[in-house]
This record gives sequence, structure tokens and C-alpha cells, in this order.
Amino acid sequence: MTSRREESRLLQITDIRIEVSLVPVFDQLSPDSIVRATGSLGFTPFTSQHPKRRKMERWSGKVALVTGASSGIGAAIAQELVRHGLKVVGLARRVERVEELAAGLKSAPGKLYAVKADIAKEEDIIAAFDWIKKNLSGVDILVNNAGLGTTEVLSNIGDASWRVLDVNVKGLCICTREALKSMKERGVNNGHIIHINSVLGHSLPNTLPVSIYHASKYAVTVLTEGLRRELVQLGSKTKITSVSPGLVETEIADALGPEIKERIFAHNPCLQAKDIADAVIYTLGTPPHVQVHEITIKPVGELS
Repeated sequence: MTSRREESRLLQITDIRIEVSLVPVFDQLSPDSIVRATGSLGFTPFTSQHPKRRKMERWSGKVALVTGASSGIGAAIAQELVRHGLKVVGLARRVERVEELAAGLKSAPGKLYAVKADIAKEEDIIAAFDWIKKNLSGVDILVNNAGLGTTEVLSNIGDASWRVLDVNVKGLCICTREALKSMKERGVNNGHIIHINSVLGHSLPNTLPVSIYHASKYAVTVLTEGLRRELVQLGSKTKITSVSPGLVETEIADALGPEIKERIFAHNPCLQAKDIADAVIYTLGTPPHVQVHEITIKPVGELS
């Protein structure tokens, strides 16, 4: 008998295999040929004729910046954007991981560029935006995904907590500032900024001790609404969205230690990184007059 965790992984691998191996073939066929070829298989192929991909066509060839793109949610988002034809800049300290992702996406309609940067350092962020300006003109979409966790309690707060604030709040704000500056310089008035938030940015857990991580995510919730109001006052059509997942099986849980991490994922329902990437694609695909301000995603069966 397979566990819920094993079943989730099997389904995820199956989805990726279908998308990577069949899409290039289907995109070269006429719609009638696709129907004849897949009618007996019982599924709808994900091609450029698919409604989901049509909604993303306006972003084709545009530039998206994804922070924390070396693993987990950031890597999944970067891959999906490339598969939808975007030029994606993946920022990460572990830039070699982004380079590996890029190597596996060479047949995709978009392209992934790996750029090394520590989101906790303002000079790294500014250097990354300078690289984008020089090589790709500028940013149309920003996904603030980079994040850190900590187990430090508030009564024993220290350097680990300060770094959480540097990445989760300060780094997010600097990236947002630079992205808006890039859009303004090029006359882009219809960009999109997406903050990867957390359900912990809306309510506190009943079991785990409260840490600076929770405070950082509450800050993201406030910053999202604050920027929305500011953009309205400026008459900008650029959208701002907060995506707040519940438990996701990613490396950010490493901060809890291997034993606690394994126990949490083994005994609780959890989301996969691609689930969050799908939510990002959904919000980017909405019509120009529709702003998805907040998406909360929980796995079925999550108690809190």
C-alpha cells in the first residue's frame, strides 16, 4: 500500500512526463489531428490551443524574475513560466541548480536564465536588475518567492531571525521597488507582482511556537494590500497578488530539523510545489480588468 505522500509524488511525476513528452508533438498537429489522436486516451492535451495556454499568450516573450528559483516552489514556477514562453530570470544563491533546470528546458518555448544573487543583500539585487536591464531590457513580472524559516522563539531571538527578515521582508521590498522602477522606465503599466506568502501570514498556528517567520509573513500580507492601494492611487494597471499556501513539501522545512520535517510530511496532508506554480499561472492568465488579490491554497484534510 502506498502512502498519501508516495501517491502524490507518483501523480506529480506522471503529470510532468505527459507535459514534457507530448506537448511538443501536439503543438505541431492540427486541432482535428489532436482530437483523433487522443480521443481514445481520455484526456485533453495541454497544447497552445488549450484555454489555459491561450490565456498566457499575452505574456509570451515577456520577462519574469523569480527569486529563490533553485528549488521547491521557485523552481516549479520558473519551469512553468518557461513552458508558457516567457524569458525567466531565476535568482538564487545556488545558481548551479538553476543552471541544471535551464539545461532541462532547452526544448521549451521560453528560456531560463540563471543569475546568482543573495536576496538578503541589496547590492546583489541591484546587480541582478542591472544584468536584466542590460541583457533583457527589463522586468514585466516579479515573483517574490525567496524565503527562509527559523525555529528561534521570540524569547531567544537572534541572528537567524534577523536573516529571515532580511530575506522575507527587506529583500521582497527591494525586489518590488526595483521591478516597479524597471516597469516605469519602459512605460510598462500592466505588469504583475506576485508575493509567495503563507497561510501563517493570516492566522497563527495552534501548535507550533510563534517565530519571526510568522511576523514576516504577516508583513507580506500588509505589504500586498499597501502596494495595491498605492498602485491604484498612481493610476497603474499593474497587478499585485499574494499566494498563501498551507503545508508544502519543500526544503524550507529543513529549518525544523530532519526528524521533525520527516514526521510533519509523513503524518499531514501536504501540497506539492507544482500546485503553487499552477496558482501563479492561473492568476497571470486572468483578464486585464481582473486582479486576484489573494489566493489561499490548502491540501485537502489540513486541520488548521
